Amino acid sequence: MATDTLLPSAGDTQAMLWNGRAGRAWIAAQGVLDAMLRPFENLLVDAVAAASATQVLDVGCGTGSTTLAVARRLAAGGRSVGIDISAPMIEVARDRAAREDSAARFIRADAQTCALEPGGFDLVVSRFGVMFFDDPPRAFANLRRAARDDARLWFVAWRSAADNPFMTAAERAAAPLLPALPPRRPDAPGQFAFADRQRVQAILEQGGWNAIDIQPIDVGCTLPERELLQYVSQLGPVGLLLQEANACTRERVLARVRAAFDPYVHGDEVRFTAACWTVSARAAGPGRG
Repeated sequence: MATDTLLPSAGDTQAMLWNGRAGRAWIAAQGVLDAMLRPFENLLVDAVAAASATQVLDVGCGTGSTTLAVARRLAAGGRSVGIDISAPMIEVARDRAAREDSAARFIRADAQTCALEPGGFDLVVSRFGVMFFDDPPRAFANLRRAARDDARLWFVAWRSAADNPFMTAAERAAAPLLPALPPRRPDAPGQFAFADRQRVQAILEQGGWNAIDIQPIDVGCTLPERELLQYVSQLGPVGLLLQEANACTRERVLARVRAAFDPYVHGDEVRFTAACWTVSARAAGPGRG
C-alpha cells in the first residue's frame, strides 16, 4: 500500500488549487456539499454491494464522505481507501474517520502518478473526482495497475456545462462584473472535462480498461436556501475570485448572482437537476485486451 507521497510541483495548477483556495472552500462547505451530492454517494455504495467488492479505492475522495460510506457497507475484513491530492482535505477525512472509529484509510497523493499497491483493489470508484487529471490516460493506466484483473471501475462525472445550467449560473451572471473570470476549456482539467462521451471511452481504453459502459443520468439535488450564498461565494470559478475581491465587488457580484438562482429556489430549498454520466468498466485481464 502506498503511503503519503510528495505532492506535484507548485507549478501544477490542480495541486495548487486543491491544497489552497479550492480545498479550503470545499472544507468550509463540506456538510452542504456532502448532503447535496448524497444521491451519487449512494449510487457508488450500491455499486460496491453489486460487485461484491471487498477492496475498494475511492479516487479524488476529498473530505472522505464516500470512502467512509463504503467502509460502513463493507463486511469485516474489507478495505476502503481514499486518495486525494489535497493535504487539508485528507486531514479532514482522517479526522472524520477517527471520530467515527472507521477502518477507512486515506492517502495524500496524486492518483495519476503515485505507486499504489499493484493489483490491490477489486473496485475503483469516484464521486466527481476523476475529471481533474492533467494526463487522464496516464491516470487511468495507473489506476489499472492498482486493480486486479477483472476488477471493476465505477465513477460519476458531470456531462456538459450546457446540460448543467445550475452549475454555470453564477459565472454567467457574474461575467459582466468579473472581467478576470476564466473561460471554461472543454478538455482542460475541471468539472466538465469528461463531458464528451467518446473522449471518456478513448481515455479508458488507453488506460487498459474494457467492457466500458457510459450512461447518462439526471439526478435531482437539493440544498437549503440559507446555504446558497455561501455556496456561490466560495465555490466554483466565481467563488474562487470572490475570495480575493474587495467588499464592494463582492456585494455587487453576490446580489447579481443570487438573483440568477431565483428559478431554482422553492421556499426554503434550492432544487436542481445534475446531468451526469455513470461510467463502469472492467480491468482488462491477460488476453482480454
